[in-house]
Amino acid sequence: MLRTAAEIYRATRKKHDLVFNVYLMRPVAAVVVGVVARTPLTPNQITIANLAIFLVAIALFVALPDTRGGWIAAGVLELSYCLDCVDGMLARHRKIASKEGHLFDFFTDEIKAVLLASALPIRFWRAGALGLDAREWPAGDARFLLAGIAGAVVLASATSLTNFVRRPEISGKASTVEAHYETVEPERPRSLAGRIGALVTTFLRFLNHYPSHIWIFALAGRLDVFLWVYVAINFLYLGRGWLGILVRFGRPRRG
Repeated sequence: MLRTAAEIYRATRKKHDLVFNVYLMRPVAAVVVGVVARTPLTPNQITIANLAIFLVAIALFVALPDTRGGWIAAGVLELSYCLDCVDGMLARHRKIASKEGHLFDFFTDEIKAVLLASALPIRFWRAGALGLDAREWPAGDARFLLAGIAGAVVLASATSLTNFVRRPEISGKASTVEAHYETVEPERPRSLAGRIGALVTTFLRFLNHYPSHIWIFALAGRLDVFLWVYVAINFLYLGRGWLGILVRFGRPRRG
């Protein structure tokens, strides 16, 4: 079994992946793929199961607002993410990867991001937590509910922005069966400023990939800090994206 999993891992891994995936989640997912590949289950069915388990995690975040409940909910979320890795790896293993499957997977990821940003403030509203001003806000504070609305708007807008800028009509690149970052060859910056910028971008990408680190915040009992950081990163991404859109579409007509 382990030998088969190792072969699946090598054959289905991605070129540009996160450290958390390379050394932890995809090796585990490769074992699951080795089992699932013997069944009639399809990658799309795995995607649906992954979303269903994520919904359970969201319910647990709200229903169990104490520290131990955060551990349980984060564990279920990581189980969901394992299946999120399994679906694509299974498709590549069976050589049936498709644009439709990739888009379906990204669509469910969008739903999960909005759900997470919406549910955590409800959790904090029930039990109290660290507020945006770095002070403890008590249980029942309406500011948490306002933060939930704002977080949902930011995440939904950020995912809509991503969909917009990646459309072939906008990007000039045809849709592929691979994730967007797999189709882009990273340029190695030569200047010191460029290298620093690349490191910052890599770190922000890591922070935005919540399965890589939400479990750390859960173990520390600081899911409140995770929420503010996660929403702030997406807000910055949204601002940068809109700046590019305004530069491209807001320029005056020539002639």
